[in-house]
Amino acid sequence: MEAFLQFVQGMNEVTVPDVQLKRARDGSSGTALFRFVQPTVFEASGEMGEITGLYMVDDEGTLMTKDVQAKFVNGKPSSIECSYVMKSALQWDRFMRFMERYAESNGLAFSKA
Repeated sequence: MEAFLQFVQGMNEVTVPDVQLKRARDGSSGTALFRFVQPTVFEASGEMGEITGLYMVDDEGTLMTKDVQAKFVNGKPSSIECSYVMKSALQWDRFMRFMERYAESNGLAFSKA
């Protein structure tokens, strides 16, 4: 089971982001903050199309957010920051299943702050 992140549907992003998770104490909601430094989509965006959101694709389907912001340094794109909001415990559980698959696909590990 593989999992991919995409800014343009069908084009996998190979840059692995830093991901920070925040969750309400009662577990009713949460937010995932992604930060990609020098993502490859900057190099290919003209060929493949424009960034339309962050798509999290795995065997269960696709999770998506349109809360995507490019950061610029000296007029050149340097990073992308995305926010994915989960409004229920079910959405949180689904996101965590995706992240487990993504971590396994990319050799990542979870560490508490």
